[in-house]
Formats: sequence, C-alpha cells, structure tokens
Amino acid sequence: MHRVAIIGSGTMARVHANHWGKMSDVEVVAIASLDPDTLATLTASTGAVGVADALSLIHRPDIDIVDICVPTPRHKEIALASLAVGKHTFLEKPMARTLADCDELIAAHAASGVTMMVGHVVRFFPEYRTAHEQVKAGAVGNVAAVRASRLSGHPVGWGGWYSDPEQSGGVVLDMIIHDFDWLRWTFGEVDRVYAKGLYGGEYTGRLDYALVTLHFASGALGHVAGSWAHVGPFRTQFEICGDAGMIENDSALAAPLQLALRSTDASTPPVAVPESPLAATDDPYYRELRHFVDCIDTGRAPEITLADARAAVAIGNAAIKSIQTGKPVAL
Repeated sequence: MHRVAIIGSGTMARVHANHWGKMSDVEVVAIASLDPDTLATLTASTGAVGVADALSLIHRPDIDIVDICVPTPRHKEIALASLAVGKHTFLEKPMARTLADCDELIAAHAASGVTMMVGHVVRFFPEYRTAHEQVKAGAVGNVAAVRASRLSGHPVGWGGWYSDPEQSGGVVLDMIIHDFDWLRWTFGEVDRVYAKGLYGGEYTGRLDYALVTLHFASGALGHVAGSWAHVGPFRTQFEICGDAGMIENDSALAAPLQLALRSTDASTPPVAVPESPLAATDDPYYRELRHFVDCIDTGRAPEITLADARAAVAIGNAAIKSIQTGKPVAL
C-alpha cells in the first residue's frame, strides 16, 4: 500500500485526491495547506489528516509518496525537501519557474534513488496520444506545420498568484506549457522561438494572451495560441499538416479528433478516423497518476522525464523573453 501526502488543497489537489481514491493500492493519509477552508473541505472528503506545515508531512516515516500541488514559486522548495528524505515525488507542472531551479531538482533527483515525475497530463489525453502515435507512424507523412491553442478564462489561485506573471509565468508558462511539452514529444526538438503577447507589457493581471511560433529542428513550424481572456468553456484545438494528410482536433466537437489521409491510390477515398475522449476507460489524470505508481512498483523510468519537463520550461521562458524583447530566441 502506497501512502500519499498531498501538498496543497486547490483545484489540482482535489483532482488528484479524487483519483488517488480510486486506486486500491493507494491511500491519501495527510494533506498540507495554508488555506484552512479548502483544507477542511478536502480532508472531509478524503478522511485524511490536515495540517498547515508541509515539511512536517514530508518527514513522516509512514508516507512514501509526496504529491505537490502548490503554486509554481514553491515547487523547488517542497520538491527538494521531498527528495532529500527519499520520498517518491509527483510534481505538478511547470517543473519550476526557472531553468536554474529545474537543474537543482534534476541533480537532487539523481542523488535520491526515488521516482519523480512532473505532471504534463496532456500526454494522457486520448486525442493527443492518438495524434502523437499517428504522426510517429507516418500517417500524415512529413509534417510541415502544426497549430495548437488552449483557451480559458483567467484562473483564480491562492493569494492571486496567477495574476503575478513573475510568479506564474502567465499563460505561457502556466497553461500552454502543456502544448510545448506535447509538441516537442511529437515533433522533436525546438531550436528557435518567437512570440507576441501581453506578458510584461499590457498584461493586466486578469487577462493574458500569447501567440508563440516554434521552429523545430526538423524544419517544421508550430504556432501555439494561449488565452486567459476566453469567454466560454475551456477549449483546446490542434491541427497537424503533413504531405500525406492532416489531423484536426477541437475539444468543442462531439468527435474532436479527425484524421484525413491523402490516398496513394486515386480510386481509394480519404479515410476519416474519429475518436472521442469520452470513449476512454479512465480519466487522463487517473492514467497519469497510475503510470507514476506503476513506475514506482516496477522500477522503470516515467514516460515524462525530468529532462522533458525542463525542456518545456526552456521553451516557455524563451517565449517570455521573446515577448519582452520583440526578438526571436534560439534554444
């Protein structure tokens, strides 16, 4: 039986607690949070003990997994403490605010002998995973361009930390970092970034928007749009264009993933392969956490490496630098 301590009691902590509770070999035994109201709600729903001091939980000998769901500025501090006492560590994205902090975490993990994973959950969404597999299988041929977008209203967090771009990194580092990770996983390394956005200029603390252009080492181009000014339900989209076909996805559609291939035989019509995320047997967040536990049990490395998580932060910070300077940034 794995015994988990959740650090944090916000939205992601609640999502994780729900899915930990579905696992027969996992028990959430304690939760730490500085917000007494959300802490009380979460402990009531889980039966876990609630405390204010995260470090006291990390040092408990009966806990073997620490699940960190706190604001980005505290990621390094809490993760380093967890690794130092030999706890398996799950850390919500982004890995950290800066590359220097990421490097500290990578070094600490290398010395720890435990399993650590960063929560880039988009890889576990069925439509994103299917598109990745289709691209890798060559279904759309050589990819020339890909577009992705992730749109929502402005998030609300503890102490308004999302509204401070120096803490959160704004929509670039907090939200479309999901797309940076998925795009790099699917299309390979990014060598140049150019971006426009509100960060550091017209950013109001309540609205944010960015358009990021990625140049891949393969020669393909990526365009990623992120908005915290969206009115309406959370929405994601992507479009992949290759010389043999195209894949389109729109979360607002009933069957969001569409695959259309150019035929190699003039008598054969294009093939459309729809897939709905509703057909998945379990939630992407469950699959992500289950993968982490299975890695602990088997000793294999998580699919999402710490180098992957660092690379996503590097792309995000390059985009922020490009917005601030108005110039492309090489990676």
